[in-house]
Amino acid sequence: QVRLVESGGGLVQTGGSLRLSCAASGRTFSIYVMGWFRQAPGKEREFVAAISWSGGRTYYADSVKGRFTISRDNAKNTVYLQMNSLKPEDTAVYYCAADSSFSGSYYQANRYTYWGQGTQVTVSS
Repeated sequence: QVRLVESGGGLVQTGGSLRLSCAASGRTFSIYVMGWFRQAPGKEREFVAAISWSGGRTYYADSVKGRFTISRDNAKNTVYLQMNSLKPEDTAVYYCAADSSFSGSYYQANRYTYWGQGTQVTVSS
């Protein structure tokens, strides 16, 4: 089992920045990929970004490319999401996810086995 705990959400004005953190514990040696998803009220959960745990290859949704950066610190078993130039449409609950499988699309939520509890990000206009 892998446990994920997110932190760093909050309220920020349009154009501002936030950094989310996701600390993993448990069988962290088994993690192959970690990702961030978000869910706004009345909408489906959507992919934001992902990173392969060993090689550090990154993947982004088109809506956040150039504004968000995903990174990881293997020594701390932590993945980060630096969010810059935030927009009101970025408002959502952000979830950290992890999986141990080599197969499946990084962009699909059902690929991920482990999920955090979520952290609220609100961008005011």
